Amino acid sequence: MKRKLVSMTLAVMMGLSLTACGSGGEDKPATDGANTAADDANSGADDAADDGAADDASTGGDSAEVANKDKPLVWFNRQPSNSSTGELDMAALSFNDNTYYVGFDANQGAELQGTMVKEYIETNIDKIDRNGDGVIGYVLAIGDIGHNDSIARTRGIRKALGTGVEKDGDINSDPVGTNTDGSASAVQDGSIEIGGKTYVVRELASQEMKNSAGATWDAATAGNAIGTWSSSFGDEIDVIASNNDGMGMSMFNAWSKDNEVPTFGYDANSDAVAAIAEGYGGTISQHADVQAYLTLRVLRNALDGVDIDAGIGTADEAGNVLSDDVFVYNEEQRSYYALNVAVTSENYQDFTDSTKIYEPVSKQLDATKSPSKKVWLNIYNASDNFLSSTYQPLLQNYDDILNLEVDYIGGDGQTESNITNRLGNPGQYDAFAINMVKTDNAASYTALLNQ
Repeated sequence: MKRKLVSMTLAVMMGLSLTACGSGGEDKPATDGANTAADDANSGADDAADDGAADDASTGGDSAEVANKDKPLVWFNRQPSNSSTGELDMAALSFNDNTYYVGFDANQGAELQGTMVKEYIETNIDKIDRNGDGVIGYVLAIGDIGHNDSIARTRGIRKALGTGVEKDGDINSDPVGTNTDGSASAVQDGSIEIGGKTYVVRELASQEMKNSAGATWDAATAGNAIGTWSSSFGDEIDVIASNNDGMGMSMFNAWSKDNEVPTFGYDANSDAVAAIAEGYGGTISQHADVQAYLTLRVLRNALDGVDIDAGIGTADEAGNVLSDDVFVYNEEQRSYYALNVAVTSENYQDFTDSTKIYEPVSKQLDATKSPSKKVWLNIYNASDNFLSSTYQPLLQNYDDILNLEVDYIGGDGQTESNITNRLGNPGQYDAFAINMVKTDNAASYTALLNQ
């Protein structure tokens, strides 16, 4: 869906230079460009005295200083929301006129993953029921019980396989622990009819993959879990479903590959896509190439004071534009969502390079019209497979195209303070892109920008 928004005015302040070091990924240190920017700002101030500061500000010039609370802000990957109810944190999403969220359509992707698993079972029923007991047993790796994307993916699997039960008006997304006898209250036995025969579908086990230090979506924990489950009831496991590829691949490499049990993940990480040729069942591409572009493009447009839709739903001067079949914009939620694509044995070769930028938005911006600006951006967990191996490399490819100097800060995946402690002087940045540890904690960041 293409939607034009009103042009937003923004004048940008450049401060002293800062060298930011993250705990993971390839950080881009600040350079002496801040001194040049400071000179430009002084020059702009002189021009404003002659021509009118208001006029310069309306064209995105550098003449007026901007308070940190008014600088462009994009939340990405973790949408500000209540981790218990999923209710969006609209105070964070509307922090200022230049605040947005960039992610993907979680519900559409979750339904797609569930459908992919169901269709695989239907197509391969002759070899799915490994012990011939008439029960299609699956185990589920849950990433984070308080994360709305994880909740959606758990619900998507259970909805498609008929194992979901209602809780508070929606499918229960709680982990069941072990459920080999089908007695768990958080799920129910489903059924699927194939070739005139009805099979029971049962969620044998599920748990949140959270390590002892508190980090969620933990691949090592998932690998340990499949070791425990396979030792206890291995011949009953016919399918493995995972909320992401990091956990899915850990389970695949630890057990399911050797035992030829199809494993389904989410994110279309390069290793998972390559593993489809070796028996990995499939994954979902959340169009990380589009998400990464949107994360920085929204900031670029706000910094330039142009229509927020430029280079997104409408072509910019360089010809960059996204078609409406790869993203949607929800104006009420101030959120851009990339659309998902199923990656299976039929099309996986088209997704082997997860860090390749999206060709329709690969054209360099004119630096005279979109001059270099400095962005503070954090990754909630430097060890997260998807963010570190796919998302950040994409961001680093796009930042050059968009003339943005980005400092990448890697968190520990456990506490917000590990990240916020490194945002000690936000005045040195022109814009911010924030990836929280917990979706509830937006105020930890906005409080710093309000100082």
